[in-house]
Amino acid sequence: MVQISRDWCAATAFAAGLCLSVSAVSPAKAVGLLTPSDQSQSLDLLDHKVSVVVEDGYVMTTINQTFSNPHTTDMEATYSFPVPHKAAVSEFTYWIDGKPVTAEVVEKEKARQIYEGEKQAGRNTGLAEQDDYKTFDISVWPVRGNDEVDIRFSYIQPAKLDTGIGRYLYPLEEGGVDEEKLAFWTAEQTVTGTFSFDLHLRTDYPVEAVRLPKHPGAQITQEQDGSWRIHMNNTDLADGLAKDADLNLQSPHSIDETGINEGEATASHIPVTLDQDIVVYWRQAQNQPARVDLVPYKADPSGRGTFMLTLTPGMDLKPITEGRDWIFVLDQSGSMGGKIATLSEGVAKALGKLRPEDRFRIIFFNNETTELTNGFTPASPDQVTRALNSIHGVQAGGGTNLYAGLKRGLDALDSDRTGAIVLVTDGVANVGTTETRKFLELAQQKDVRLFTAIMGNSANEPMLQPMTDASGGFAVRVSNSDDIVGTLLQATSKVTHEALHGLKLDLTQKDGSLRINDIRRRNNPSLYRGEQLVLFGHYWGNGEASFKLTGEISGAPVSYETSFTFPETAMRNPEIERLWGYAQIEHDMQTMALLGPDPDLKTSIVDTSKEYGILSPYTSMLIVEEARFEELAIDQTNKKRLATEQAAQQERKSKPVQSTRVDTQKPMFKGNQPSHSGSGGGSGSLGILGLLLALSALTIGLKMRRRNA
Repeated sequence: MVQISRDWCAATAFAAGLCLSVSAVSPAKAVGLLTPSDQSQSLDLLDHKVSVVVEDGYVMTTINQTFSNPHTTDMEATYSFPVPHKAAVSEFTYWIDGKPVTAEVVEKEKARQIYEGEKQAGRNTGLAEQDDYKTFDISVWPVRGNDEVDIRFSYIQPAKLDTGIGRYLYPLEEGGVDEEKLAFWTAEQTVTGTFSFDLHLRTDYPVEAVRLPKHPGAQITQEQDGSWRIHMNNTDLADGLAKDADLNLQSPHSIDETGINEGEATASHIPVTLDQDIVVYWRQAQNQPARVDLVPYKADPSGRGTFMLTLTPGMDLKPITEGRDWIFVLDQSGSMGGKIATLSEGVAKALGKLRPEDRFRIIFFNNETTELTNGFTPASPDQVTRALNSIHGVQAGGGTNLYAGLKRGLDALDSDRTGAIVLVTDGVANVGTTETRKFLELAQQKDVRLFTAIMGNSANEPMLQPMTDASGGFAVRVSNSDDIVGTLLQATSKVTHEALHGLKLDLTQKDGSLRINDIRRRNNPSLYRGEQLVLFGHYWGNGEASFKLTGEISGAPVSYETSFTFPETAMRNPEIERLWGYAQIEHDMQTMALLGPDPDLKTSIVDTSKEYGILSPYTSMLIVEEARFEELAIDQTNKKRLATEQAAQQERKSKPVQSTRVDTQKPMFKGNQPSHSGSGGGSGSLGILGLLLALSALTIGLKMRRRNA
């Protein structure tokens, strides 16, 4: 067991102070059991237990909950929580008569009809639905009077590193962007029984430190095999709220192989409120080689296989420092109420980092747009101070005319100077133009890269990420529980180095017995220092493949290449199939957002959702009593898939971590992957917008070089 390194955690005062001030100014809206606002009786969330495993390049999260009905009449339980980033739901299980029953994927309208019919017939039933990009809503009927019900919900998502820093977020802050829903429902987010959070970090690369910036009561342990465990219960969570973040430096507690803290059985059941995200950072050891990782799954030698390919580059990206114009486009709509303090502090820190030769403009938007500056303003100390006084007085309110705000920012660009736009928003456009296609067209109108801070768990990422990608920019996700220092460490090298633009990837079979197809990845045309690239695809047969990355760095063409073998069979990671299915659904949803409704694409989404057992906006997970599945002609394919996955998880658990690197014999890159600075010393003063501000210098340097060429 080791103690968390002090050099990384020493600079937490700013981050902790900022996050605490946000909570004090505007308490976050939380996830929880939903009760109609006009209903006096409500259920209790008795137990909430979270288990997380990080291994082989992806994360599996399992939530076990117990709902309790303290009343004499039967009631329906509806639990709502935000959709995690790129989460593919793998399981919804409801215990009926003491036996677990696994949900199956059914078209959304049909599933709702069956659920309501089962309720009316007095039979046990459950339903999990995805509310667009915002929330997962889980309902079970009935919770008998003076009785309890148990459910389990699981999802998987890629686990990406950025500049050697990993980040996991368990979302508990609802986001507050669905005004109609908030007006109808009230949420009970207090756990009256047992709360626990357990994360097991198993990687084939060395991890030297783990950090939870907002939960200093967490118990952190490094095991003899190099893996890490994090544990919290009611007492830890309650105590953590009153402690300074530096208490993350305490000696790790002893945790047994189950992940349960010694003596937990006697811990008091202190009621805790789940209104604060749990954010976990881990830091990879420095000087790790750049690499290509392949995680395949192929049960049938003659059938179709699925793979996840992760590229962790190590390119020669030289430092860039240039002067610039800055346009801040900032969301002050009502949905930003719990985030406006974070936004204001970030702008303050960013402006404080401008140089005298820089200029800036600040544009706020809600129903309309307002500019706080009178055109471009020199970044002199007195002008910065005047701007800061105005920013700190801004209050959240009104709707979100995001299109108007972004357009005004683009129109403000000076064609004779190099500039960049920093957009900070939750992206919930509800006034004026709201179509994703229009935003993409707007982002591509001018040769300027957009840098976006996506704030909150219910942010409209399906619109913000493609829009940022279309400009060749970069996006970061921000929670009120994030460590600003940690976020800055993730992208330190992006601040001062070039990027690869015009990115192209080519994965082709070299062996005639191998065929590769159905490749899915995010459409990012640029690659910044420290970023990873993740691809999903299918393959048939087995044999050698070549993998090539090309693009331009400061206008000069570059190329990197390797080769590796796809196996005939691979049984370790069946969950990869669900991740491919999610990537396919994401691809189809983005196409519909661009081109409009399409019956064929909707059918494709429904079919993919059913085949891979994952939720989508057009499907639901339905539970009925076991005998009713056959009566309703619902195939229990997800039950079989889940059994295969659970068997594989037990097998992995019993064995040491395996390396997934495939370019050892022919490294794709000569050097190491970019890593954190390792110092941590006053970097926290930049703030999230300071990060984006400095990051944008990279773009400006490239553009000025092109102009001078």
